[in-house]
Amino acid sequence: MIFDATVLGRTLRVEVRGSDGHYSVNVDGETHEVSVSDVAHGFTRLRIGAHGHELGLEREGSGYRVSFPGDSLSVELAEVARGSAVPARRDHGPARLTAPMPGRIVRVLSEVGADVVAGQGLVVIEAMKMENELRAPRGGRLLELLAREGQAVEAGALLAVVA
Repeated sequence: MIFDATVLGRTLRVEVRGSDGHYSVNVDGETHEVSVSDVAHGFTRLRIGAHGHELGLEREGSGYRVSFPGDSLSVELAEVARGSAVPARRDHGPARLTAPMPGRIVRVLSEVGADVVAGQGLVVIEAMKMENELRAPRGGRLLELLAREGQAVEAGALLAVVA
């Protein structure tokens, strides 16, 4: 599949070939071998050549917000490519927010019963001396908030439920 992706104001032509988590990705004429696997809800392990990365991936407008330690950026996809570049997220039923890695809850940013929008910060977790804001996976009402400030959590621990 071929599509245009806009990152930091620059539009790139991207061609993706492959399946089952193994792809050949050509970005503006430069080809990379890429493998992709899910780590936890909203987090993906991406290997580009010999380099591995764990990234957060959440739907945002006509593209995605890509989060990595210490920063994040938006990737806008051309209308013709949106559905084919990354599998569409389900927006029905409760959405679970889980800890992407072991860490300690340093701030809780909302409360049970609050209406939240997709991408709204819910919890801040500290892991490997870095603080990461974990955001609502979708809009709705915050049904459960299991995270408590100062609490140690393991990777995959349920922190919140939005419906």
